Amino acid sequence: MNKLFTVHRLNTKGLELAGTIAQAFSDFLDTIEATCPDGRDLAIVRTKLQEANFFAKRSIAELPVNQDGGQ
Repeated sequence: MNKLFTVHRLNTKGLELAGTIAQAFSDFLDTIEATCPDGRDLAIVRTKLQEANFFAKRSIAELPVNQDGGQ
């Protein structure tokens, strides 16, 4: 299988890092939502933050040290 499509099972450290990342994005979105009016622009912000969150978590998941069976 091409490595672009592999799935990585996170170990405890990886899960903690993923949770830290998710919390940081959530806190940032809370700040944005408290500042910006609801509407199309804010919907795009939500989508882009969700996308950035995904790629940040993916980057930590690709590190063997954060995977089950990793070093």
